[in-house]
Amino acid sequence: MPDALSWSPDPYILALTGLGFLIALVAWLPLALKRLPLSLPIVCIALGAVIFATPQMTLRPLPLTYPQITERLSEFVVIIALMGAGLKIDRPFDIRRWTITWRLLAVTMPLGILAITALGMGLLGLPLAVALLLGASLAPTDPVLASDVQVGPPKTGDEDEVRFGLTSEAGLNDGLAFPFVHLAIALAAASATGEPWFFEWLTLNVIWEIGAGVGFGWLIGRIFGWLTFRVPADTKLAATGDGLIALAATFVSYGLTELIHCYGFLAVFITALTLRHSHRDHEFQREMHDVTEQIERLAMMVVLLLFGGSLVDGLLMAIQWADVIAAVIILLIVRPLTGLIGLIGFPADAREKLTLAFFGIRGVGSFYYLAYGLNHMEGVAGERLWAVVGLVVLLSILLHGLTVTPVMRHLDRAEGRDPDAPSVPPPGLQGPGAKT
Repeated sequence: MPDALSWSPDPYILALTGLGFLIALVAWLPLALKRLPLSLPIVCIALGAVIFATPQMTLRPLPLTYPQITERLSEFVVIIALMGAGLKIDRPFDIRRWTITWRLLAVTMPLGILAITALGMGLLGLPLAVALLLGASLAPTDPVLASDVQVGPPKTGDEDEVRFGLTSEAGLNDGLAFPFVHLAIALAAASATGEPWFFEWLTLNVIWEIGAGVGFGWLIGRIFGWLTFRVPADTKLAATGDGLIALAATFVSYGLTELIHCYGFLAVFITALTLRHSHRDHEFQREMHDVTEQIERLAMMVVLLLFGGSLVDGLLMAIQWADVIAAVIILLIVRPLTGLIGLIGFPADAREKLTLAFFGIRGVGSFYYLAYGLNHMEGVAGERLWAVVGLVVLLSILLHGLTVTPVMRHLDRAEGRDPDAPSVPPPGLQGPGAKT
């Protein structure tokens, strides 16, 4: 028996214990926070800060220290979130019925990128390529942390115009922001070599990669839809009752699309929409969604715990006053203003438009784009960029996390819906725990 005074815990046992507590929190916290003006991401960040502030914790989870891990971990969370977002959209795909989505993608996001790029150059003094990377990282609405304002699980009917608009926007803009990240990389390379870049960027990064991403996503969704719902009854994948099929579709869609150097984020969301459309009323849709949501929330908590740790380990050390001003402008002026511009003429009341414009949540997707950009750009110091993005994401989580519950409950009441009805999932909870 070891001496009690000299005993030290086994790191492996500590990790298992911590994982157990983490999984329990993933399942329980959303229920506890259902009516509180507090979100699961806020609690995760606070827990991460406490854990990594302890003297016994020697790991320093700074993104610049682990650039490849940062890129891959955030990438994993985003693709899982995109599959979940696509599976829970009840509205069939239709050009006219998705008008709100096209407005947010074609008007709001490009204007946001342009405005943030201008802020980066004018207020922060960044070069064009670096400012553009900042704009491309911070303009898209995050599919991971925006779950509080998204539609409910499949077939629950929790799909008002606001929730549908934010869900579909978050699903598609992560893929459509990628050309601007590649544009920043191309501009940075051209400034060093002087080589022409526009034709290759337009034909490869815009036309081919978007087109092939959509095409491959649709094709893989059709194949998985047939295998899941249409083959003879004894062999269809739905007969397994195993929602992990959605995870398989996610990885196959993302992997095959990335193998041909196209936008995997876009492909995953299109695959999810196509798989959902292949048999909209089948109960197995809910099973696939539930498994996806559970994995997403667990992965999200890991990322946010690490983010909280990075905050106490000095992520924001490079922040300047101009960066703070820029972060506030991005959240309180750029997104709301560009959102309202994109919704001009859209048949919705002012309350809905303001909610859509305000809840452009920034999060894990921003981490991925910045990590990807910095990993593919030479000679760019990332400390200040990570500080700015980290500050914007932190403020977004606090601002939107503290307001999402009262705002969405007020919106539900104004639209004649009972926010306490069982069909309305509590904030951050879409999964088995939401069932009644």
